Amino acid sequence: MDLRHLRYFIAVAEEGSLTVAAEKRLHTAQPSLSRQMRDLETELGCALMIRTAKGIALTPAGHVFLDHARLVLLQIEGAIGATRRAAAAAKASFVLGFLTGYEFEWLQAVMAIMRDELPSTEVVLLSLPSPELADGLMRGKIDLAFLRHERNKPGLIFEQLIDEPLIVLMPADHRLTAKDAITPQDIAREEIVGVPRDTSPALRSVTDAYGAKIGIDLTPHHCVDNLSMAMTLVASTRGIALMPLYARNLLPPKVVSRPLAGVAPTIDLSLGYHEANTSPLLKAIVSRIGDLKFAR
Repeated sequence: MDLRHLRYFIAVAEEGSLTVAAEKRLHTAQPSLSRQMRDLETELGCALMIRTAKGIALTPAGHVFLDHARLVLLQIEGAIGATRRAAAAAKASFVLGFLTGYEFEWLQAVMAIMRDELPSTEVVLLSLPSPELADGLMRGKIDLAFLRHERNKPGLIFEQLIDEPLIVLMPADHRLTAKDAITPQDIAREEIVGVPRDTSPALRSVTDAYGAKIGIDLTPHHCVDNLSMAMTLVASTRGIALMPLYARNLLPPKVVSRPLAGVAPTIDLSLGYHEANTSPLLKAIVSRIGDLKFAR
């Protein structure tokens, strides 16, 4: 088995078709791709996919192998990036990632540390969802990220910065704006704007756990993959959204926030980096996490 088998299998699984994967993703002949997949199944000793009239469906073994194949390729890319950094005499740039919206609270403090340590280094800023930031760290494409503590990310180190409570976002003219804090009983009668599990697994896990605790199903009526869209839907559908506290820094005029009554659920924000990253600037920032928290 080589890396080509893994890439081919991932392409087929994601496209759901040998023909589409061969023509659009891999630029190879479909019979050749079919042969590669048969060789892979023979080597593993089990069926990974079922051929149907509508395309390809993964077997339970195929789903397990897909998760591991993706992780292997991420680790390979991370190893390549780390090796290239180690071989370079000096790194001309530093890539800093933010979970979208947190740059408003943390960028100034981290840039102050960077200017102290290596003022001539070019800083590249990215704003992405937390899972994409974690993948970028694993691939060696990002040096340091402000993100959630993502699970099952071997090689990544997370340093927790804060735990922040969830708050309720609602239209500015919503009836609940008359209240100082929002109770579970208030939430039970509202339409929920929330996040999907794939793009915001940490936030979805926290909101689901809170719903289970208060005995209310918080499965979203509308799913969004970023905070801006959440606010747009809150304003247009007249629903509410449970979002981290930092969201109040980005509120448009038509959306307001209120705290949750009682003990609100919390979600972490962490600094993440790859253990193999030898950047001196990364080491300097990590060594000054206390300064970073204080300066915020």
